[in-house]
Amino acid sequence: MIEGARIQLNGWQRAAVALGSAVGALVDLRRADLIAALGETTGKPAFERVLERMKKSPEGRMYCRNVLVSSLQKWGTYGTYRPTHSVPAYARFMGSRHFSPDDRPLVRFMETEELAYVAMRAREVHDFWHTLFGLPTNLIGESALKVIEFEQMMLPMCLLSVVGGTAKFNEKQRALFYQHYFPWACRAGLRCTDLMCVYYEQHFHEDLEDVRQQWGIIPAPAPAPAPAPAPAPK
Repeated sequence: MIEGARIQLNGWQRAAVALGSAVGALVDLRRADLIAALGETTGKPAFERVLERMKKSPEGRMYCRNVLVSSLQKWGTYGTYRPTHSVPAYARFMGSRHFSPDDRPLVRFMETEELAYVAMRAREVHDFWHTLFGLPTNLIGESALKVIEFEQMMLPMCLLSVVGGTAKFNEKQRALFYQHYFPWACRAGLRCTDLMCVYYEQHFHEDLEDVRQQWGIIPAPAPAPAPAPAPAPK
């Protein structure tokens, strides 16, 4: 049951979990469980706004209704898509990285079932967005996607992830991110449709380029090649 998976926190407990998760995530950006806990304990207003937008959107409303109907399924598996041959781009993305939809951390700290499934949906669509925007899963690609996620959902956790991620860049990575990926991500996140209101499972049969055009997606452009070194003087 979904209710059994959640932990109710008072204000002080929520602040303590948020602070501890933030510190831990900054130390080790691979801790998806800490990043998830940070998002839940600091993101309630953002998730509430996303929920209201979903309820006003035909596709978002349909997704919400279908999730509620199936909410007695095992927690953490509802709404999860397992890739098949009908969605080659997403299947290639997940398969080449040995990712599984079931690897996502469970939602533990949201106060209501509705907010819990919005938080879970935000985790589910993360890999869809990697595919849509053509972003790698390295530190630069994840930081660029967090910029888009912040613009789409205004989650404080996304902004902190960008700060933490870029702090670990070397000089070359930092220059590449701020000169190439950051300006593109700012444009891409603002131009595209409200991606939290898309019922992706109903579009898996469509061509990737078609849905990119339909949703205003600007794929990440390839970085400009480094200039060739000047010839040594004779």
